[in-house]
Amino acid sequence: MRVLGIESTCDETAASVVELRPNGSGAILSNEVHSQIAEHAAYGGVVPEIAARAHVEILDHLVRRALDKAGLRFSQLDGVAAAAGPGLIGGVMVGLTTGKALALAGAKPFMAINHLEAHALTARLTDGVDFPYLLLLVSGGHTQLIAVRGVGEYTRIGATVDDAIGEAFDKVAKMLNLPYPGGPQVERAAQTGDPTIFDLPRPMLRRPGADFSLSGLKTAVRLEIQRLGRTPRPNDVADLCASFQAAVVDVIGDRTRAGLRLFREQFGPPQALVVAGGVAANQAIGHALSRLSTQTGVKLVIPPPGLCTDNGAMIAWAGLERLRLGMTDAMDFAPRPRWPLDAGAQRSHNGKA
Repeated sequence: MRVLGIESTCDETAASVVELRPNGSGAILSNEVHSQIAEHAAYGGVVPEIAARAHVEILDHLVRRALDKAGLRFSQLDGVAAAAGPGLIGGVMVGLTTGKALALAGAKPFMAINHLEAHALTARLTDGVDFPYLLLLVSGGHTQLIAVRGVGEYTRIGATVDDAIGEAFDKVAKMLNLPYPGGPQVERAAQTGDPTIFDLPRPMLRRPGADFSLSGLKTAVRLEIQRLGRTPRPNDVADLCASFQAAVVDVIGDRTRAGLRLFREQFGPPQALVVAGGVAANQAIGHALSRLSTQTGVKLVIPPPGLCTDNGAMIAWAGLERLRLGMTDAMDFAPRPRWPLDAGAQRSHNGKA
């Protein structure tokens, strides 16, 4: 069973072919990704109109390359999957319309994929993780702790009440005049900084529940910059980045520990702690979660960086997971700029907005 996956929810255009093997494991036959970093760098962030136009210009070529690298003709596919949200509506429309057109023209089953579900299921492609498990989704647009109990069965345990972690990294980078994309720049600067120089808050630490809050921490960094009374020098930037990252690491460790406790209370022991999203590439966060894994006895699974950021393979795999269960969608499925990954959202996954 082979599915073509299309991803276009933000500033990566991607197409991939993934194969489901008889033993239930997956194999990535191709995974083509076009990053738009160069197009958006001058603006310091993603410009939705530019992103949508770039998707239109490159997507057909990427689909062709994905099929060529997989060594397949379109007729040899068993289905087409496309991300239908959440994301920038212009980009979502480009990928979703392309996926529908291909499926319709080739008389193939079509799967409209929740981008968050694709992240949630990636560890099953890369590591064969069994249900149930706890997902920590940390990206530019999302920060959530989700109990993944089965395909289409998700319970939100915790989430940010304001900024996403990746968004906070990017905003701190912008305050410090670091290049776009900001998250990796903050991590790089933090490597030479002293995390004890600036005393920054740890929002929500040891609070009931497992929710996150990042806006206060971001504001604290801005106030420290103002207190310096001058343009931050290179050592100030490094120390601020190190202090900010240390605070984020402490918050993630505390909130994830709380999430694991709530998971056990509701669903029993998790098969794994899975991390997904672009922020999963941050090494300091990875080390902290590795320590937490050792302390709690829960297996830690972090897919390779290229499969944590947006990609077509995760969409194709989610499509395969749904196709083998007979969960297909109609051609009138509408794009969704917002699409929470919880039980209520999944119950409404019926091919209509």
